[in-house]
Amino acid sequence: MAHTLFKFHIPRYQEIPDIGLYLEQTTKYINGFLMPLGCLEITSSMISNYVKKGYIKSPVKKQYNAEQIASLFFITLVKKVLSMENIEKLFRIQEETADKQTAYNSFCEEFEVTLSALFDTHIIEPTFIDQGDDGKKILHSTVTAVAHVIYLNQWFDDDK
Repeated sequence: MAHTLFKFHIPRYQEIPDIGLYLEQTTKYINGFLMPLGCLEITSSMISNYVKKGYIKSPVKKQYNAEQIASLFFITLVKKVLSMENIEKLFRIQEETADKQTAYNSFCEEFEVTLSALFDTHIIEPTFIDQGDDGKKILHSTVTAVAHVIYLNQWFDDDK
């Protein structure tokens, strides 16, 4: 399974369906992409709780749009290493520096490159941290932590 992770892809904002997905469809959509990671998934009750607590906007006519789905991808990936309070802070930091689409796409790219670097020694390490922006440094640290958790879980699962 580890060999598929250096080709792992999270859908970019423009690739996420914006037609509106119902709760179960949203759950299946996100989990379908995250399945190769093995250790991350989201449930319908988790999504409902995130809406109830205000972490993501309420669905319109019980349907989730691209912005909500992008937020759910982000939350699902980083909740392994950050509390929901810190995820909210990271959302605010990212919103101060970029629009939601740009911030989400940057996260996806950073995550994929970092994950690839751990599983494939031919990949160059990510360079976002060198750009000096505190928000980018925090995002890089978060992504690195998540990628390392995934790497360790894969290592221990493969070593059974």
